[in-house]
Amino acid sequence: MSKPKLSMHIRPEANAEELLFARQLGVDAVYTWIKPEQRTYIALVDLRRRVEDAGLELYNVGSYDIAKSDKIHLALPGRDEVITTFQDFVRDLGRAGIHVTTFTWEPTQVWSSEPGEIRGAKTRRVDLHEMVRRPFTHRREYGEDEIWENFAYFMKRIIPVAEEAGVRLALHPNDPPTHEKLGGIPCLIHSFEDYRRAFEIAGSPALGMEFCTGCWLEGGGGFGNMLDAIRTFYADDRILLVHFRNITSPLPVFLETFLDNGYMDMYQVMKTFYDVGYANTITLDHTPQFAGDYAKGAGTAYAIGYMRALMQRAEAELEGETE
Repeated sequence: MSKPKLSMHIRPEANAEELLFARQLGVDAVYTWIKPEQRTYIALVDLRRRVEDAGLELYNVGSYDIAKSDKIHLALPGRDEVITTFQDFVRDLGRAGIHVTTFTWEPTQVWSSEPGEIRGAKTRRVDLHEMVRRPFTHRREYGEDEIWENFAYFMKRIIPVAEEAGVRLALHPNDPPTHEKLGGIPCLIHSFEDYRRAFEIAGSPALGMEFCTGCWLEGGGGFGNMLDAIRTFYADDRILLVHFRNITSPLPVFLETFLDNGYMDMYQVMKTFYDVGYANTITLDHTPQFAGDYAKGAGTAYAIGYMRALMQRAEAELEGETE
């Protein structure tokens, strides 16, 4: 029976103790975001070996400054130089035996409002009413066609390199995924149909998706039925990894919650991934912050334990159905 691999984030400098913590939580794989100076073949091979020596799989590696580059997204001066750096990074990933990397089309990064509180824990809060009143982030307003043209420009240059390197690109949706412009810039990915359009532009299986349950829930009906989308995009072999997160309500206002107390029954999500036979990673996404000294690892441990329980229940139920 095919089943997902449980994953979590590590620092690129993760030491033996941090990797042991991951093993103790029962995860199968890890991922990380590296710094520009770590974006070399030698550093990637060293990172992969350290992770594998700890009994884990290094499933995907991202490089924040190029994966979230406003120069690429908005066609700013220096765009081609950043794309060349991204191409070199993809080639080095392939040589190092790392076959998935992630990127988002968020030139202004993830948007958040003043933090909120859930069960006494500090957590991310989004108020779209407040966000749309903020000034331009890049001096002017951009059109939706411009953003899609910039995406197509990038795809034309990165897809052939990814195909040759044997690396797949996992596109994360905008967070929050809204049809409103934020800072004067439209969101590229805020619906099921946006993903369809992106895949059509790429014209290659080298482009896949980070299926972010949190973003999908943020978008609500505007994004589309999440469980149906899992079935559709799995059948198309587009889901390269899953971000697992729950929230209080769809936009315009929400708080990120613990997995057990948002508006979505996360077991139904996990069960759907088991039902379709998904076998790539499911990783913990954001989580509210525990208090004091407990903040360092308690949130991760709490969420991973909850996810493991959901996975065990889904696996047992699926086995029962096939007996």
